[in-house]
Amino acid sequence: MDPVGDAVQRERFLQLIGGQRRGWWPTLLRAGLWLLSLGYGLGIRLRNLAYDRGWLRVHRAAVPVVSVGNLSVGGTGKTPFVEYVARFFRERDHLVALLSRGYGADTQGGTGRNDEAMVLEENLPDVPHLQGADRVALAATAVEECESEVLVLDDGFQHRRLARDLDIVLLDATAPLDHLLPRGLLREPLSSLHRAHAIVLTRCDQSDQVPNLRARLERRFPGKPIAECIHAPVTLANTTTEQPLDALTARPIAAFCGLGNPEAFRRTLTDLGARVSDFRIYPDHHVYTRDDVDELARWAATQPADAWLVTTQKDFVKLRIDQLGGRPLWSLQVSVLFRDGQERLDALLARVLDDPGQGGPSS
Repeated sequence: MDPVGDAVQRERFLQLIGGQRRGWWPTLLRAGLWLLSLGYGLGIRLRNLAYDRGWLRVHRAAVPVVSVGNLSVGGTGKTPFVEYVARFFRERDHLVALLSRGYGADTQGGTGRNDEAMVLEENLPDVPHLQGADRVALAATAVEECESEVLVLDDGFQHRRLARDLDIVLLDATAPLDHLLPRGLLREPLSSLHRAHAIVLTRCDQSDQVPNLRARLERRFPGKPIAECIHAPVTLANTTTEQPLDALTARPIAAFCGLGNPEAFRRTLTDLGARVSDFRIYPDHHVYTRDDVDELARWAATQPADAWLVTTQKDFVKLRIDQLGGRPLWSLQVSVLFRDGQERLDALLARVLDDPGQGGPSS
């Protein structure tokens, strides 16, 4: 396996579907992907129709359920937002459990948890995180064994077997919302947002299209709450200590990550004033092997003597080492910061506890 090569192929695919690759062959490939997306779209619409008509059963948990999901593949910054929702309920003294599918779980390392679970466990040590394919069964376990009073369904917009009292959908403001898979990045057509109770635009600091995107959504989904947020960096940390963010200013930085949207991480570093001299991309949810660590150490040793290595918290929790190739390794930790719409969203979250089942239309 060549993770760097895989990342290059991913970038080439994004350039293909984004239209940056031109000529008769890329145009033909896009046409073929568009035809495939017609079949995919038909399957998605039939599945949603089956749930809407009651042909497929929806199971309701014994306690309120809040779903945090997205409409597209790739990173939308979902993990910090899931943390925000869980903290909202914990700060009000409610027992919370997180439920997720567990994509990219570290079965090789023996933990059985993926990077998102490890980050959330580190940041929310008093919130249990249950992972598995059957989230209806996980919900029952969380209520019976963890005595949970509210459940947060991670990446749950497409998982319709478990009923939810509030459906929050994240949209990356830097990502296009024009085509279904495999022609584009959409898991579902934009019309599926009709069943969402609230829309949250993420990475609003990294796109100049936020006003246009918001206007488009307001025209198509009038009255639906829309919030805007950024994923604000808060600190640099390793296994034992922290550094202020201004320590990055004008310092040579070699960075690496395994994210659905690696360019957002690079942009965050440059916005902090870091001089990113080298940048490595791994596939989303990449599990770092011993060979990967050895290769990273060799790569790190080629960097300037005063360089720092920086990665994301999602990557760092799978490494948990403070240096590579004689260079210090830091994780950049982020949290959700709202630019608009927080009060309305918080009111919806509070309503889940006060009046379960009334967050919006049933899904």
